[in-house]
Amino acid sequence: MTHTDLIPSRRGWLALSPMIVFLTLYVAVSAMIGDFYKMPIAVALTAASAWGIGVVMRGSLSDRIGVFSRAAGHSDILYMIWIFVLAGAFASMAKEIGAVDATVALTLRVFPPQMLLPGMFLAACFISLSVGTSVGTVVALAPLAAEMAGAAGAPTAMYVAAVIGGAFFGDNLSFISDTTIAATRTQGCRMDEKFRANIRIVAPAALVSFIAYVFIGSDFTTAMPGLSPAAATPWLIAPYLLIIALAVAGINVAIVLSAGIAATFALGLAGGHDALTLCGYMGAGIDSMGNLIIITLMAAGLLGVIKSAGGIDYLLQRLTARISGARGAQACVAALVGIVNLCTANNTVAIITTGAISRDIAHTYGITPRKTASLLDTASCIVQALIPYGAQTLLATALAGISPAAPWPYMVYPWALAVSVGISVAWVRKKREK
Repeated sequence: MTHTDLIPSRRGWLALSPMIVFLTLYVAVSAMIGDFYKMPIAVALTAASAWGIGVVMRGSLSDRIGVFSRAAGHSDILYMIWIFVLAGAFASMAKEIGAVDATVALTLRVFPPQMLLPGMFLAACFISLSVGTSVGTVVALAPLAAEMAGAAGAPTAMYVAAVIGGAFFGDNLSFISDTTIAATRTQGCRMDEKFRANIRIVAPAALVSFIAYVFIGSDFTTAMPGLSPAAATPWLIAPYLLIIALAVAGINVAIVLSAGIAATFALGLAGGHDALTLCGYMGAGIDSMGNLIIITLMAAGLLGVIKSAGGIDYLLQRLTARISGARGAQACVAALVGIVNLCTANNTVAIITTGAISRDIAHTYGITPRKTASLLDTASCIVQALIPYGAQTLLATALAGISPAAPWPYMVYPWALAVSVGISVAWVRKKREK
């Protein structure tokens, strides 16, 4: 960025103000009143979007609305909405025909209640590592997490948090993850090099999280009334086994969900449900995704407005202005991708946006490409896991029927990973100074 490209502070902060309005309305207000259910996230996004279109952007009103609409209607956003629709249909129908209860009953027969929570975290880690996508993992496990929580007498948000954390474990590490591909390509390193650098940061955080969930889960061991393992119908677990098997095989998540819907529909017919009733179950599940779809469209449009107004460029400008030493450079890379992720709610987009400038920083201060790629991927996954308006959290909480902010108190893995990243940055610098 040349001197002529510099964005004045006043214009930069104005460009970022829609995000400030949103965070103030949703996070700050909710924190002040001590209840994240009171302020609907869709209302906060609507107000911030109105501010961005009406105050921040320049040009005719139709042009400003056009910027918002093009961002909201991006192919990636519409594809995500398709996943939401399919996930809602599958989850609702599977629950109504008894597939969820059967799966929970079988799990209770195999695992003691106090191991359900750490087991759910490990399952999410394994599936996400195999699938390479946090969204696919959430689709497979979030409905089960809600029922497992009931079976253990635990808060639903606790189990959902374990699933979200484990989902980002694999999203961060997998060789087929889009974040891994983006990070390695922008930094010019091999995937195995990035994996070796990453595993040193991720493994301690995952181990700490597993141990924490063992202790937390041991406090909740009450069996859910009316759910008898002996009464479970084993063949009803087939849709979930199919979903997990296809996901692990690397099949596209839309195809995975479509196959799951077809299998569940067939089981429903075999179990005595008529086709129209099963369609009603699917329709109810799709309807339940309505608020999630609205939030997704509003968030995408808002972030498009911020980017168009120069907010992202201003962040890059300010964060790279004062870098001092290799440790500061690494911290800057992590902060850069994290804050951009906060504004875009998409870790892959954040990595691509900051990839080139991060590579320049790494070259200037002697940071290896594998370490920079690891920092980009890990820091973006931390932020994506923690923001209540990220696609993964929105989908998981919608499937579980809880507030997007509800998992926050139980998000052990992202915070453990943040600490691990901080130690990694400080430790590398310390070794260089010896």
